[in-house]
Amino acid sequence: MELLDNLKNKPANKFFFFGLFLLGIALFFGLTGALQYLVPGLFKENLSFEKVRPLHVTAAVFWIISSAIGAVYHFMAERNEKPIFSKTLLNIQFYLLSSSVTLILITYLFGIFGGREYWEFHPLLAIPIGLSWVLFIINVFKSIGSFKKLPVYMWMWMTGAAFFLFTFLESYLWLIPFFRSTIVADMTIQWKSYGSMVGCWNQLIYGSGIYLMDKISGNQKYSYSRIGFLLYFLGLFNLMFNWSHHIYTLPTAKFIQYIGYGVSMTELIILGRIIWLWRSSLTTAKKNYHLYSYRFLLSADIWILLTLALAIAMSVPAINVYTHGTHITVAHTMGATIGINSLLLLSFIFDVFKIKEKISAERFTFAFFTLNISLFIFWVALLVAGVLKADWQMHHPEILFADMMLELRPAFFVFFIAGTGVAIGFYMIIYKIVKHYRILK
Repeated sequence: MELLDNLKNKPANKFFFFGLFLLGIALFFGLTGALQYLVPGLFKENLSFEKVRPLHVTAAVFWIISSAIGAVYHFMAERNEKPIFSKTLLNIQFYLLSSSVTLILITYLFGIFGGREYWEFHPLLAIPIGLSWVLFIINVFKSIGSFKKLPVYMWMWMTGAAFFLFTFLESYLWLIPFFRSTIVADMTIQWKSYGSMVGCWNQLIYGSGIYLMDKISGNQKYSYSRIGFLLYFLGLFNLMFNWSHHIYTLPTAKFIQYIGYGVSMTELIILGRIIWLWRSSLTTAKKNYHLYSYRFLLSADIWILLTLALAIAMSVPAINVYTHGTHITVAHTMGATIGINSLLLLSFIFDVFKIKEKISAERFTFAFFTLNISLFIFWVALLVAGVLKADWQMHHPEILFADMMLELRPAFFVFFIAGTGVAIGFYMIIYKIVKHYRILK
C-alpha cells in the first residue's frame, strides 16, 4: 500500500517501475536466447528463438522508452519547481503504454506477430502507443511554457518527443501499398525510421543526463553555453541523417550513401571532445565518486567512448562491408543500449529515488563492477564472433553456415557466461531499488 500511495503522489515514477519490470524480462529472455545459441533447438516447442528474440528486444526497447519518459517528467517538474502540465494526461499515457506493451509480450508468447523488425507486434497495437506519445508531447510542451532562455536539455527533450512520433509513424509506412511496392524504397524507409528513432530517445536520455550532471555539479554554465548548443545541433543533424550508413548495401542513390558517411564522420568531433575532456572528468569523478548516480554517469561516459569509436569505424564503407550482418553490429547495439542508455537510466533512478546511503556501499560496488566488467567481456566476445563471421562471409563461402557457427561456439560460450554476469549485476541493482521504494515520500 505504501508503494501505491507513493506512486499516486509521484505518478512519473510509475514509468520507472514499469521500465525496471521490462528490464527484468529483457534480461531473462536475453539469457534464454544466448543459451539457445549454445543448444540449438532448446525450448523449440513452446519458446523457440523466433519468440525469444522479439520478447527480449521489445522488453529492452520499452525499458529504455518508459524510463526515459519518467526521467523527463521528473526532471522537468524538478527544474520548473512545479508539477507538470497535466497529471491526468500522464496517467492516461502510462496506462495506454503499459497495457499495450504487456499485451504485445503476451501475443509474442502465443506466436502472434504481424509487424517488422523491432516492432514485430501486430500493427493495431501501435495505435495506443502512438496515442500515448501524443499525450507525452502535449505534456512536455505545455509544461515548458515560455521558450525564452531555455537550457539545452529542454530543447533536447522537446526534440526527442516531437521527432519520435514522426519516426514512429514513418516506420509504419510499409502498411501503405505505395511504399511497400518497391523493396529498395521500403527497406530504405524502414531503416531510416529505426535509425532516427534511436536518435530520438537518445535526445531524451542525454538531455536528462546533462540536467543531472548540472544538478550534481551545482553549475548550469554548460547548459547555456555555445558549445552545448553546437553539440545539440550536431546531435540533431545526426538524428536526421546518420541512418544512411545502415543502407550501404542497398542499391540506393550514391548521394544518400555519401551523406551517411559524411554525417557519421562528424561524430569524430564528439569523440575528440570526450577524449579532450577526459582528464577534467576524472578530476570531477574523484569529487563525486561517493554518489551512486555519478558512478553510473561515469561508466556510461566510458561506454560512450567505446561505442562511438566502434560506430565511427562501422560507418566507413570499406569496413562496413565486413561488419554488416555480423555480431559486430550486435556488439554496437549492446554497447549502446546497455552500456550507455541503461546505465544512464539507472543513474536517473538512483537520483530520483534518492538512493544514497540507504543501501550497502559494498554490495552496490560488487553489483556495479560485476555489471560493467561482465558487459565488457560480453562486448569483446561479440566482436570476436563478428570478426570470425566477417572472415567467413567474405573469404570462405565454401564453408557451410552450420560449420561456421560451430567454430563460433567458444565465443558464444564466453558471451553466455558474461551475459549471466551482466544479468546478475542488473538483478542485484533492481532488487536494491525495489527494496528501498519507501524512499519515495
